[in-house]
Amino acid sequence: MTPQDYLDFAERFVGAIQAGDTAAVRACYAPDAKLWHNSDGIEQTVDQNMKVLDWFIRTLPDRNYRVIRREPLPDGFLQQHVLEATLPDGKKWAMDACVVVKMKDGVITRLDEYLDSARSAELRPYGR
Repeated sequence: MTPQDYLDFAERFVGAIQAGDTAAVRACYAPDAKLWHNSDGIEQTVDQNMKVLDWFIRTLPDRNYRVIRREPLPDGFLQQHVLEATLPDGKKWAMDACVVVKMKDGVITRLDEYLDSARSAELRPYGR
């Protein structure tokens, strides 16, 4: 893939998450992809991550990814963004985040996500 291919893929991937299109998101992952989060240190499978994504979509239906920076890497991309949404209690919420994505054969094989742990903790009362 070219650097532009990685950036185009990133746009489609984030767009699918924002749109709540879980089938399109799942199709972006290799079946054995691993997803890791700094906030809990746990490495998830695609199936585990998709369960979290389903909850996320239900809990934050108006989510928006405000991309600050997106850069191609030799084997993927990195993205810095602010996730903005309205919490179920009506409060406006935003969280800084960064993902480092490794790809092979046009799909994600590893995604490392760095979240603002204080802001992500604000989601716990809603089920996570």
